[in-house]
Amino acid sequence: MQTAFENLPFRDIPTCLGRLRVRTAGQGESIVFWSSLLMNGGMWMAQARYFSQRYQVILIDPPGHGDSATLTRAFSFEECARCIVEVLDALAVNKAHLVGNSWGGMIGGTFTAMYPNRVGAAVLMNCSGSAAGWRHRIEFPLLARIIRLFGGFRGGMRSLATRAFVGPTTERERPAVMTHIHQALSSCDINSIAWAVESVVPRRPDQLARLATIRSPVMVIAGAEDRTFAVKETHAMAQVIPGAKWVVMERTAHLAALENPEEVNNLIDRFLTEAKFE
Repeated sequence: MQTAFENLPFRDIPTCLGRLRVRTAGQGESIVFWSSLLMNGGMWMAQARYFSQRYQVILIDPPGHGDSATLTRAFSFEECARCIVEVLDALAVNKAHLVGNSWGGMIGGTFTAMYPNRVGAAVLMNCSGSAAGWRHRIEFPLLARIIRLFGGFRGGMRSLATRAFVGPTTERERPAVMTHIHQALSSCDINSIAWAVESVVPRRPDQLARLATIRSPVMVIAGAEDRTFAVKETHAMAQVIPGAKWVVMERTAHLAALENPEEVNNLIDRFLTEAKFE
């Protein structure tokens, strides 16, 4: 899986948050994929293989992740949305569908609200539209400091980060997913990850009023076993988006596209086929 990802054609695109490594596959309408914190575009390879038969798939290594440039400061959600616009401009793509997980789902909401003329439909997975609660405001800045102090995800830190991503089903039954997560953690740039965690978790804004302005077709997906964003929190996000389709995936936690790729592919495919675009 990782070799196939690394062999995809790529471009390095300058953006307001530094150089982003962007890989593409296929032809047709474009779908942009933005991943979770600590993950690069490789988390979407099952989707790339499936959708590149009919679409142009655009896999972004988010700022400070994968082969993109390192981060040297905190950032805003508006800057992340602007990065998507800059990627589309560089690829001469006028409009694209957006699929995002966690960080990518939250940024997908920002992008869809801010740039309605650049988005077809959006699929927002395992994410939240609310500001950070007390647990995220306390635990995640501490996590970022510990990661910097110990120079990476080792031992208990790796176990803690992995547990935030997976649920009991994946822990029991999906060793390949666990391996993918561990490999992703081992390749993280520590300073970049600390900046990203700080920006996406404790500093994240309340976006519910902004999301209420969206008029594009949107599907919001929650994982029944998600330990990072409870189903009720993701549902609150879906409820404020006019006409949003709401889905809860059983036996799935925080990385739905990795844990249940076939179900995710079918959900996205059916949604894009049935969505009504103005």
